Amino acid sequence: MALTFAVSARAGEPIEQVKGTTDEILSILNDPVLKDPAKAETRRKMVWDAVDKRFDWEELARRSMGPHWTKMSAEEKKEFIGLYAFLLRRTYLHRVDEYSGEKVRYEQERIDGDYASVQVRIMTAKGREIPAVYRLRRRGTEWRVYDIHVEGISLVNNYRAQFNSILVKSSMEELFKILRKKVAEESSNKGLGI
Repeated sequence: MALTFAVSARAGEPIEQVKGTTDEILSILNDPVLKDPAKAETRRKMVWDAVDKRFDWEELARRSMGPHWTKMSAEEKKEFIGLYAFLLRRTYLHRVDEYSGEKVRYEQERIDGDYASVQVRIMTAKGREIPAVYRLRRRGTEWRVYDIHVEGISLVNNYRAQFNSILVKSSMEELFKILRKKVAEESSNKGLGI
């Protein structure tokens, strides 16, 4: 996941909110006080709080489950959203710890009713450019992320393929068992708390 999420204090067009997000996260990551290893958990929590406010977790989960979503009970949907968000948090926070001065260039925004996309390029410290597209959905005055395409690969499609592979061979119960086990393993790891 790219480093372009946080909550914008103001409502506005999608590109402005994504930029506000980026600025907030980069401010946290570049804060000399928060670079102290003793502040690692505080830094991670601040970044995640910002990310959490920008995502539309239910929409992300629904799209990642594809047609299986309609077969799930309300309780299963609620648990799935929590498990999925937890696992994405772990993945994202691993990437945050690898931050090394990447810059973000905003290229284009497209709006179609309550849906939008924001195209960016992430410039690494080594001069590599990584294209990313954020898919957003309007919720009131906020634009919430429901998918990310990095170098042409969709987060939603990637997880949908993984979840579908399990569900075709097994059951919803087995998928939940796998997700719960993964969350339990990740929760026991030191240094990635929240």
